[in-house]
Amino acid sequence: MSFRKYLLLVAVAVFAASGDVCLARGMRDFGALSLANLSGLLWALLNPWIVFGIVLLILFFTCYLTALSWADLTYVLPATAISYVMMALLAQHVLHEQVTTKRWIGIALVTLGVGFVAAGPERTTCGEGSSPSGTPGDPVTALMEGEG
Repeated sequence: MSFRKYLLLVAVAVFAASGDVCLARGMRDFGALSLANLSGLLWALLNPWIVFGIVLLILFFTCYLTALSWADLTYVLPATAISYVMMALLAQHVLHEQVTTKRWIGIALVTLGVGFVAAGPERTTCGEGSSPSGTPGDPVTALMEGEG
């Protein structure tokens, strides 16, 4: 796997964790909201933390889609499991949340477990009726392989 692909997987993890933490930070300004109070939800969308969180999650989604264009979902999702660790660290240091030992053990188990899955091939063979992506000449493949 090329350096650009590793960088893309790291970007997926960083954008996901950072975006979620920004959303959580922004929602602390509003407290509990419900669908019965839609005006409060609309006001929340004007909060700079919420806006920045949404931008980061759009970047996450863009990188995630790009990664899915050259690798299986069962490879991409586990390969970005480090975002769980990043999210807990950010929540602890930015949001000042208390992350208990039980939660750290759970995060470690999930991260280790998905690490086993991510150790496999990034793309498996396609079944009947599906077409393989990442064919030679594909612009996404060329970019990810460093040709572009």
